Amino acid sequence: MKNGHASPDRDSLVLGLEASCDETAAAVVLRSAGGHGRILSNVIRTQWEQHRPFGGVVPEIAARAHVECLDVLTREAMREAGIEFGGLSAVAATAGPGLIGGLIVGLVTGKAIALAHAKPFLAVHHLEAHALTVGLTEGLAPPYLLLLVSGGHTQLLIVHGVGRYERLGTTIDDALGEAFDKTAKLLGLGFPGGPAVERAARSGDASRFELPRPMLGRKEPHFSFAGLKTAVRRAAEQVAPLTDQDAADIAAAFEAAVNDCVRDRCARAMELAEQRLGPSAPRHLVVAGGVAANEQLRSALLSLAAERGYELHAPPIALCGDNAAMIAWAGAERLALGLSDPLDASARPRWPLDLDAAPAIGAGVKA
Repeated sequence: MKNGHASPDRDSLVLGLEASCDETAAAVVLRSAGGHGRILSNVIRTQWEQHRPFGGVVPEIAARAHVECLDVLTREAMREAGIEFGGLSAVAATAGPGLIGGLIVGLVTGKAIALAHAKPFLAVHHLEAHALTVGLTEGLAPPYLLLLVSGGHTQLLIVHGVGRYERLGTTIDDALGEAFDKTAKLLGLGFPGGPAVERAARSGDASRFELPRPMLGRKEPHFSFAGLKTAVRRAAEQVAPLTDQDAADIAAAFEAAVNDCVRDRCARAMELAEQRLGPSAPRHLVVAGGVAANEQLRSALLSLAAERGYELHAPPIALCGDNAAMIAWAGAERLALGLSDPLDASARPRWPLDLDAAPAIGAGVKA
């Protein structure tokens, strides 16, 4: 990292590019000298139809789809923002973690634009972008407790500031979004799994099936969802062939179990965060990532926050999943600190947000 061209006392316009998984996105964000953010454009194209026949994301298909449309989306984002490339302060692109093919597409595109127009380049950590989104949407500054829940990551962290994260808990096996996707596939609900399970659960009876609540009451605020996924499979096998109502009831029971687990783990993380930050620190719980769009999860966290004297912050639904506005904002926040990255910055498929965190006990921890 080196010094960028911007400083905290001036406005900055940053183009952000996101291609780490199955969404291709480009956005332009304005960061004011006072640290306030405004989205000037945010264009997203999903690949759900390409991946739906396979029941999950196929990396080769994802990379090819990014190549086919990223330049088009970039031009569209710039046009919507009403600026020329020369008017940018910097270009930011996701460098990891994610699927290597997509990461390379985004990085090469971002570097080319930065080089052609002599702009600073920022290689953005995808999870940091999720972690900082609340600064863009609500102007919330650290410190705060973050629950990051997505298809590849489930973590509880204290956000101390840009580039400063303290992991309190993580998953020892499946990420929560992955558990939703696998549950949807087991129940024949379709892809993407998270929204499919949520839709089915609305008409289900959560009390019909008794599912486990892994890790409840454990001292460390880690998560585990592999056993819950196995219990879902066994429940489905017991009543096979599944009717629509069977699937809805199991989906509802799964969602209820997830909510109980997340509430319990977050409550423990709150205790630890209060010890780390002190009794006078502001009490903010931020939830981010694709699974943060789940209404039942938001409701459970809102209830927990009220009980513990916290304020819950969640991004708008459109900014829960992967998007380029959060990449642009994370880039703008780093640029305001005088940071930028060289044009030989590499893609990092695995990239822990907190490099000093001890691994959880388990073989499937995602980084």
